[in-house]
Amino acid sequence: MLDILPVEAGAFYVMDRGYLDFERLYAMHQAGAFFVTRAKQGMDARRVYSCPTSRDTGVICDQRVILNGFYSAKAYPEHLRRIRFKDPESGKTLVFLTNNTALPALTIAALYKSRWQVELFFKWIKQHLRIKRFLGTSENAVKTQIWCAVATYVLIAIVKKELQLDASLYTCLQILSVSVFEKTEISCALQPDRSQTESATIATQLILFDF
Repeated sequence: MLDILPVEAGAFYVMDRGYLDFERLYAMHQAGAFFVTRAKQGMDARRVYSCPTSRDTGVICDQRVILNGFYSAKAYPEHLRRIRFKDPESGKTLVFLTNNTALPALTIAALYKSRWQVELFFKWIKQHLRIKRFLGTSENAVKTQIWCAVATYVLIAIVKKELQLDASLYTCLQILSVSVFEKTEISCALQPDRSQTESATIATQLILFDF
């Protein structure tokens, strides 16, 4: 990940626990960046000391811990901040790990929660902008591809409004994506083909005396 993503000092990197790698986290820490991630179940660590918390806020504990495992302790030899937080909306208890000791525990929890909005954004991109993969890995290539897709999406939204189409934007994009090389007017392509609908209905009817 660090080979692709340049680490910026002072920046926050919020990651799911699937990306938990103590060696990479320590590289971020040494670079002067901050991270927020979730601890995996059964993580071997011992508490060094605890900070006072108010459970009314959802923060169960705010601790400084050090890793016990031989390889994990070697990969991250310094203290980590472990925050146990009970989400009032879902009722789930989440355990966060971070190297930031200045921000309040609730702010750390809010930073991780904001990650979900990024996930929803990329899910929306895949579903509506039809970007399954990026053609390039540079910042300029990614931005160019996203902006082209957004521009296309907006143009189709304008066409949908002008033609007063009942079909959803997703359906319009689906239709145009398979008609991109056909010489068909957009207004015709996006209108329902009634002749095909009628013929399809007739074709499905059973004929008793046609042997």
